[in-house]
Order: sequence, then structure tokens, then C-alpha cells
Amino acid sequence: MKNLRDYVALTKPRLNFLALATTLAGFYLGSSGPMDKTLLLYTLLGSTAIAAGCGTLNQWLETETDRLMIRTQKRPLPSGRIMGRDAFWFGMVLSVMGVGLLEFKTNDLTALLGLCALVSYVVLYTPLKKITSLCTVVGAIPGAIPPVMGWAAAQNQIGPGGWTLFAILFFWQMPHFLAIAWMYKDDYRRAGLPMLTVVDPEGHSAGLMAAAYAAALIPTVLFPTYLHMAGQVYFWSALVLSLAFLWQSVLLAKRKTLREAKGLFWMSITYLPLLFIIMVIDKR
Repeated sequence: MKNLRDYVALTKPRLNFLALATTLAGFYLGSSGPMDKTLLLYTLLGSTAIAAGCGTLNQWLETETDRLMIRTQKRPLPSGRIMGRDAFWFGMVLSVMGVGLLEFKTNDLTALLGLCALVSYVVLYTPLKKITSLCTVVGAIPGAIPPVMGWAAAQNQIGPGGWTLFAILFFWQMPHFLAIAWMYKDDYRRAGLPMLTVVDPEGHSAGLMAAAYAAALIPTVLFPTYLHMAGQVYFWSALVLSLAFLWQSVLLAKRKTLREAKGLFWMSITYLPLLFIIMVIDKR
């Protein structure tokens, strides 16, 4: 049972719950009329397997780095509870299963999007973490793909609606990631990872970038109303939520303290679920 928990931990279940939830939201928003429940099931299974494979292969590649960071030292691989080769094959099997499910049970486009998420996360984002602070921007790409996968599974196309969901997730992730980078900047420095808060320890760049992306998020989240994906309840709710998100980002940029970084982090993980719940409820 303990070993099973370690394998579950390899998949980063808390992070992947977000991917699963946004995939479900994308599918619902992209569906015309009653949802195809069988298609939804295969979409969720495939996307979950890919997300789990991404998390596992990411931890496999970062085993040595995780040993140097306090918050990751007790993970299954750096602690030695799971062998590297076992984690590698576990991640590969999950990834192949996920892409295969999407290919044979949904459509080519959804499978391609899943493959893009997998490659961009494992092959691009993970190695770039050791090279450049721009890895955060690259990492936001696979993180923004899940709702587009749900949309593509329902419609077999992306279109303006799918791209809008992608943009919302992309812009939201940057303040979220930068808040985490601030909270754990000492850990990142210890591991030799050139995050923005390590390159600029005073926090000027991270704060300004968080505020800039939060500002760009405001017109983006209003697009669903313009595209008739959601109504006026969503419009005004999204506007208020986004202004609050921007304000918290500005506080981080202005004060540059751990307290404001934690505030932005908690704001970010409250903001996104509320936004998507309201969008789903007020679907047009």
C-alpha cells in the first residue's frame, strides 16, 4: 500500500486534478446540446493518463535537483523509495496509454494536443528549468492545453473558443508560477535553478511580470462573453475576480514580500476554479 502511494505521488495528483477539471470544463463548454458521456469518459481518461505521465517523467528527470530542495527531498525518487528505471517505464506507459486512448477513442486533434502537452512539458520545460528563467513561459504552454483538449474532443476543432480557454490558462499561470517562485526562491537557488526570483532576488522583475500578466488576463477572460460562450453574470464576475487578482499582483510588485507572494498564490488557486465554475454555470 505504501509503494502504491508512492507511485500515485509520482503522478503529481494535486496538480493534475486542475488539468482534469479544466479538461472537463472545456468539453462541457465545447459541447452543443447534451454531452456525449462516453466520449467525455475517454477524454478524461486519456488526458489524466498523459498528465500523470508528464508528472512522473518530470520527477524522473529532476531526481538529482529534487534531492537539493527541501520541499522535494521526500519525494519517492530522491528518497530512494522508487527506483529511477521503474519511474521511467511507469511514466512512459502512462503517456503512451493516454495518447493512444485519445487517438482511438476521441479524435486526431485531441491526441495531437495531448502529445504536444507531453513533449512541451517533458522535453522542453523540464530541461529548460536548469538553463533559463524563461522556462516559466514555456511551462505555461502545456499547462494551458487541457481545456483545449476538452474543447477539441467535443468539437473536433479548436476555433476562437478553444484558443480563448488556452489564453486564459496561459496568462493565469504566470502570476501563479511567479508567486511560487518567490515563496521557494531559496530552494531554487540551492538547487541551482535560475528562476526569475533567483536571477533577480530583490523581486523587481517577478513582481512586474506578475502584474503585467494579470493585467493581460482581464480582457482575455471577458472574451467568452463576446464569443457568446457565457453571459453577463460571467462577464461581471470575471471582471471583479480579475481586478482582485491584478490588485494582489500589484501588491507583490510594490511590496516584494513573502506575505504578498503567499497572498497571490492563494488568490490564484481560488481565482481559477471560481472563474471556470461561473463560466460553466452561465454557459450560453
